[in-house]
Amino acid sequence: MIYVFLAPGFEEIEALTTVDILRRAGLETATVAVGSGAVVRGAHDIAVEADLTEREAVPDGLEAVVLPGGMPGTLHLERSPTVQGFIRYAAEQERYLCAICAAPTILGHLGLLEGKEATCFPGCEAELTGARLSAELVAVDGRLITARGPGASIAFGLRIVSEMLSPETAAALEASLQCR
Repeated sequence: MIYVFLAPGFEEIEALTTVDILRRAGLETATVAVGSGAVVRGAHDIAVEADLTEREAVPDGLEAVVLPGGMPGTLHLERSPTVQGFIRYAAEQERYLCAICAAPTILGHLGLLEGKEATCFPGCEAELTGARLSAELVAVDGRLITARGPGASIAFGLRIVSEMLSPETAAALEASLQCR
């Protein structure tokens, strides 16, 4: 199971594009609402009904945690004890940790980027504590996948598919999406 955490103020393109790509690839993916209730409003006031509330999320079978960016969504993710617990669980169990835009800063604050290659939204680099900064749109270091921002969402989702399934699966999906 892949959990994509949605906190109030999340970046809709980053979250929903990633979920769409992961599901197209056949990866079991659920959105998890952070805060009260299942409906979460994104940074651009788009309401999304999540599959689960944070109280319903369990670590059994967890394969990956995905953290979309956006403001103030990233701040809400970082303040959530549930999200913090899932990040720590994923790190300890060597599961995938995927973060885009401002969300890699959460991993930096937790010390999870020490010596790792990572990228983020321009201007957030100082918060990637201990990371080796990448100029790439999407950076991969072991089971850590980070990306720059909304425009990197398709590449981010495809890279998660490539790492979790295969480069061939990602390439076929990319072609079917009519990406250049």
